[in-house]
Amino acid sequence: MVVLVTGANGQLGQAIRSVAGKYPSIDFVFCNSSELDITDPENCKTVFAEKKPDFCINTAAYTAVDKAESEPEKAFDSNANGAQNLADACKEHNTVLIHVSTDFVFDAYYADGTAFYDRELRLPLKSKLGLQESDVPFPSGMYGLTKLQGEQAIQATWKKHIIVRTSWVYSEFGNNFMKTMLRLASERDSLSVVNDQIGTPTYAVDLAKVLIEIILSPITRNSVPDIYGIYNFSNEGQCSWYEFAKEIFRQKNSTIDLKPIPTAAYPTPAKRPVYSVLDKSKIKTTFGITIKDWKESLTNCLQNYS
Repeated sequence: MVVLVTGANGQLGQAIRSVAGKYPSIDFVFCNSSELDITDPENCKTVFAEKKPDFCINTAAYTAVDKAESEPEKAFDSNANGAQNLADACKEHNTVLIHVSTDFVFDAYYADGTAFYDRELRLPLKSKLGLQESDVPFPSGMYGLTKLQGEQAIQATWKKHIIVRTSWVYSEFGNNFMKTMLRLASERDSLSVVNDQIGTPTYAVDLAKVLIEIILSPITRNSVPDIYGIYNFSNEGQCSWYEFAKEIFRQKNSTIDLKPIPTAAYPTPAKRPVYSVLDKSKIKTTFGITIKDWKESLTNCLQNYS
């Protein structure tokens, strides 16, 4: 079985590479952006014709959330056009496309304008378990919009797709919140972190393993039609960014003075989702996946990073 992984030098691409050796039945083909430029349709066709993958895991994306506000064309080219190009190539070669998307396709409201998050109770109003795959996306920034457009391009082009939405990804690889917090703790005596955005940290290695488990699942390899579509995955539990940072420092025995602040005190070019806890019922039921609590996975990550 040949599995082509795009964005091999990115955080998730590196995470997949770190566990690839545990799956000897899979012949992984890792392509970085110079080897496979997903924004170039001819390049996609050439690579697919040569590698003939059974599955393609697309981890390539434009992920500079704030920069996307001033570079919408670049974000669209990677996140929407790139997804379209891969969907076209997958359709031509009968390749199952596993596409990684984001919680940024949501804001604090549904498309009809009704709120789904109570700021005081810190609970969703319509779904006790979090955002569901069937909830109507309503992105507030260019990054989320272009990722949603990528999802829609795939859905309109190729039926054999599995879109996995995830959130707050971190790991020992690449640039991410955990590594930024550890760096700042080594440089400063105090730090302020937003405490009114609620979500779930996702360890990239856990996500990598789940994507591979999906590929190895008998129902996937037998192309059961009902399995295709959108799934949510993150670790279990929920927290604010402040609580995430607090747990990082607790586990590292850091004495930094950490202070909670509201989003209004830390303005950014792109608006972040106020609430993006994902309901994982569908992926757990369909593929029989057990998901670790985010604090347990953070411990594993910190051990690997030390």
